[in-house]
This record gives sequence, C-alpha cells and structure tokens, in this order.
Amino acid sequence: MDLTSYADLAVRLVNTAVSVDSHADQLGTSDASRAFVAGHPHLTGPWTHHDHDALRSLRAELTAIFTAAAERDYAAAAEKMNVLLVQYPVRPVLTRHDRSRWHLHLDQSGSVADRYAAGAVYGLAAIATGVGMNHLGICANPDCRGAFVDPAPSRPRRYCAQHCPDTANVTAFREHRRAGGGLSASTAVG
Repeated sequence: MDLTSYADLAVRLVNTAVSVDSHADQLGTSDASRAFVAGHPHLTGPWTHHDHDALRSLRAELTAIFTAAAERDYAAAAEKMNVLLVQYPVRPVLTRHDRSRWHLHLDQSGSVADRYAAGAVYGLAAIATGVGMNHLGICANPDCRGAFVDPAPSRPRRYCAQHCPDTANVTAFREHRRAGGGLSASTAVG
C-alpha cells in the first residue's frame, strides 16, 4: 500500500470548508461529518460527538499546514506537521489479504477522528519528505482556494484541479479587457 495516498484524506478534509468552491460547510453537523467519513474502510467503528469536533479542529490545523506551504513558509508547515505527528501517532501493521503480498496498513485502533488524523498527517509527511513541501498547496485560482497535493516529482503545480487554470486564465483575460488592455476589433490580427 502506498501510504502517500493517505494525503488525500488531508485534502478532502480541508476542502470541506465553506470558503472552498463556495460550498456549504460539509462538516456542519455530526451527521454530516459521519457521512463524510463513510465509505472509508479504515474509518469504520462507533461515531461520537467527539469525532465531529475533532475533525473540525483537525481541518483548521491541516488548513494552516497547506497555507504555510503555499506561502513557502516550509519551516512553519513542518513545525505544524510535527505537532500533529506527535498528537496522532501512526501505528502501521503488516497485513495480507486477497492473495496480495505482505504490505502495510494503518492500525484500526482509536477513534474515527484519531485514525483519520493519523492517516492524513502521515500522508502529508510522506509527500513532504518524498517530493518536497512545495508539493502541498492552496489553489492559485482566487475563486477556488482548494487545498491540493501534487505527488509527482516534477515541477509542482499551482492549481487544485484541471479546470482551475482555465478558469483563472479566463478571469484574468476578462479583467485585462475591462482595464482597457484588450485589442479592439480593428487592431486584432487575423
């Protein structure tokens, strides 16, 4: 199992906030938070109000990590990540299933929120140490501001989704035209 895939847990949680893509807070109620983690096999188990509060708190802490990384304050991002790594220790276990080879999974003990946090923070740490802290970011499209992880070792991207660069370019073009920088029909080439 590629444990860097756990970084997607961090992205998903940060992107539940109201400010991302103008959606309502996806963790607004305990039931909404329970639905948010549903479907993740390693997040099964009893749900408590503590899990709801803990996920909302974790979201703020992870947002601070992504924001610091986007602002290129990698020392602050690492410091915040280290605090969470101590608070939510990862307990890996060797497992084998479905005729697979032995591989690592995260231990199923602890609360739902604790397991979510441990996986998310470990995934971010794996990305930061594997390809660099600059591969964690906040979308450069001012209308989006979604968090993203870019696990590719190549040059890190600036946008969270494929449509965000196009949207940002269209917005910039329209603003440029409104400011009088556009070409008139009589001077256009072609």
